[in-house]
Amino acid sequence: MYTPEDIRHFDYVKDLGFPGEYPFTRGLHATMYRGRLWTMRQFSGFGTAEQTNKRFKYLLSEGETGLSIAFDYPTIMGYDSDHPMATGEVGQCGVAVSSLKDMEILFDGIPLDKVSTSMTINGPAAMLLAMYVAIGDKQGVPREKLDGTTQNDNLKEFFAQKLCIFPPKPSLKLSTDIIEYCARHLPNWNPISISGYHIREAGSTAVQELAFTLADGIAYVESALERGLKVDEFAPRLSFFFASHNDFFEEIAKFRAARRLWAKIMKERFNTQDPRSLWMRMHVQTSGCTFTAQQPVNNVIRVAFQSLAAVLGGTQSLHTNSFDEALALPCEDAVRVALRTQQIIAYESGVTDTIDPLGGSYYVEYLTNKMEERATEYIDRIDAMGGVASAIERGFFQKEIADSAYKYQKEIESKQRTLVGVNDYTVEKDWVPMELLRVHPKVEEEQVARFQKMKKERDNRKVKEVLDKLHDETDKDRNLMPTIIKALKAYATLGEITEVLRTVFGEYRELIVV
Repeated sequence: MYTPEDIRHFDYVKDLGFPGEYPFTRGLHATMYRGRLWTMRQFSGFGTAEQTNKRFKYLLSEGETGLSIAFDYPTIMGYDSDHPMATGEVGQCGVAVSSLKDMEILFDGIPLDKVSTSMTINGPAAMLLAMYVAIGDKQGVPREKLDGTTQNDNLKEFFAQKLCIFPPKPSLKLSTDIIEYCARHLPNWNPISISGYHIREAGSTAVQELAFTLADGIAYVESALERGLKVDEFAPRLSFFFASHNDFFEEIAKFRAARRLWAKIMKERFNTQDPRSLWMRMHVQTSGCTFTAQQPVNNVIRVAFQSLAAVLGGTQSLHTNSFDEALALPCEDAVRVALRTQQIIAYESGVTDTIDPLGGSYYVEYLTNKMEERATEYIDRIDAMGGVASAIERGFFQKEIADSAYKYQKEIESKQRTLVGVNDYTVEKDWVPMELLRVHPKVEEEQVARFQKMKKERDNRKVKEVLDKLHDETDKDRNLMPTIIKALKAYATLGEITEVLRTVFGEYRELIVV
């Protein structure tokens, strides 16, 4: 039980305030969801560009309000679909995008001035954003009207998702290139989504997710400042991405503490003048790592609670996982249930009628304060090491997350932590109410054939010229976005561009942490 004694030193104006006012504990906007609902943005992508284009149009017809692209592993790692390393992986866990031709098909019939698009891509983020810009140019959409987000958070790859291409310093340089380019040319684009989601999926605690994400955010701000940008040129377009896990109140407190702590960091550490630079605009996704292959329909209930926590925590955008994702990529029916979960919360639950309905709860405010305190302690430790890059080199993040993941797993195995359907309340036979989605192996054959045909038909002399220029620009440490856009418009491929960068930057080899 919690009482006023647990928040004895609580100051309403300093610690809580009003919605839409510093420190934004109660939300970024004065009216919150009474004025505008969060963006319902389902993460989608599988097989070929044609198949994913069809899924996009289906979700939009069902009430989705923003697109979010899942790419396959070869694309994420910068390999073309016909590369030996791509064999067996093309289109399996996301859509295959190897060239501008694929992107043209992916957005066929989807006007870029009418949708907001999020792209979960990191190492090759510059190439995928360049493709999107090129599609906008082909559609005649002014670049200032392009609206969306590139994840572009390369730092967290080194200790969380582990899909790294280049070493830390050039990876940070590429992230900063995008931040600089968007600040100058794409004013409505979020150049980076600083991602705690993958940190949590790797096994971190909620506090670690919060602290490590904000530490990454600090590193990106510092890198952009070193580039010569002024903080208020780019800070209003920074965005964040968090997981929503099973501990309902802990997650709500995490989102509230994240907003408050980021506002303080931007005000006190970076002396921002633009009020929007203080905003932490966040996307939240329900936690895939909490899903069970056993009794998979139970995942519908997990998603509902995780989604409700995100809404009560004040998110600006939400993705709800489909209950079959522990078994396969989501089928159409499961995706619809996931989207309907958001719509039921929005239109039936009544929680959107009141702004920050949990504000002032002794327990919630106590948890929010504790989240902020413990996250600040972590950030101070990272600062003392010399920042995020130094902490990565020491293996600090990797060790912290590994220890937390190990502890969590031991609790499940010893039944200190109940996982319904896994270590308790089990059944002999699990039931899946619909057919699972399977990506047919022929998808790879079709994708490779189309890709190789495109390479034969393009102007290969022009491609070589622009790739040579890209090599020169990379050597001279210039912002690579303009040249990458030119290369992709000439139908240079994702793999060809990545290979040019590999020759200059080298490849990352992970530090082994014991």
